[in-house]
Amino acid sequence: MTQADTAAPGQAAGHRDAGSTTWRAGIRRAIRIASRPGPWNRGPVLAALALLLGLVMLLHAQITDRGGLGSLVETFLPWFGLLIPVLLAGALWRRSPSAVAALLLPVTVWLSLFGGLLGDKSHPGSDLTVVSHNVGADNPDPAGTARDLAASGADVLALQELTQQARGTYEKGLAKAYPYHTVQGTVGLWSRLPLSDTRPVDIKMDYGPLADTKPVEIKMTYTRALRTTMATDHGPLTVYVAHLGSVRLLPRNGFWTASRDRGAQALGEAIAADQSERVVLLGDLNGTVDDHAFSDITSRLHSVQDAAGDGFGFSWPAKFPVARIDQILVRGVKPESSWVLPATGSDHLPVAAGISW
Repeated sequence: MTQADTAAPGQAAGHRDAGSTTWRAGIRRAIRIASRPGPWNRGPVLAALALLLGLVMLLHAQITDRGGLGSLVETFLPWFGLLIPVLLAGALWRRSPSAVAALLLPVTVWLSLFGGLLGDKSHPGSDLTVVSHNVGADNPDPAGTARDLAASGADVLALQELTQQARGTYEKGLAKAYPYHTVQGTVGLWSRLPLSDTRPVDIKMDYGPLADTKPVEIKMTYTRALRTTMATDHGPLTVYVAHLGSVRLLPRNGFWTASRDRGAQALGEAIAADQSERVVLLGDLNGTVDDHAFSDITSRLHSVQDAAGDGFGFSWPAKFPVARIDQILVRGVKPESSWVLPATGSDHLPVAAGISW
């Protein structure tokens, strides 16, 4: 062996040691650079909260219904947008580019969900004006409410939460403007056009919650939904009026929606079996159309507020509306406009829509 041959292995080992040292030094240098307080490393909590907000809105339909959490989130989903400027203010205060960039997700998701509601999509004129109103069992002035509704100029009035004590007051107050009407249990319909084939709709109102226990079975003795046919110059129009079960915040059960969800499923099945070409659903559904509990209904009927409204059209509570739980849904007709009427003596606001053939 020559001297050059015997030196080669040692030199190779030296090269390997030098390369390994250089690689480890590079990693340590990268860690030091990443750990320095640079602008992209500021506000990691704000960035994480922004991403979480975006994911909650994006995947709201996948949120568990345990304790009614999914319905609770979806009922107030538009209000999640208020968290965006709060997080933006925090990101600007912290001068965090990463938090600002992370906010692109919730902004994009919110606009895709609700951006269409920010403008006015209404059109002037319509063939028929319909109004739905939960008049409130505790309404102190049913006569005044009847006068206000009659003065609205609506062709059709759907009322929910009618009590036996107030029923006569509404019938008397609306008789002159609406020659045709039907009342089934606690829901009723007043119309300028003839009605026929009226019948109650079973929405499975067989259970109710107690205030501080789990839901227990109680038998209900009244009807909360009806179906009727209205005669028009353009053919029959099928009209449903419904008042689904209430939701409750219970100590043991959380946001309790079992009665409402069961009613929504039953109502959806009735509408699915209905072969009518033109259908209008008016009522207090105790939930928003964003709630996936109404998928059996919203897959077959469309919200007039979404199609032809101006803004969100919140209807409850009347003193400070935060959610639209009073709905007008249609198929086979064209929504022209949708709006909310002034407050009456009820804790709900009346909702109105103009539709055309």
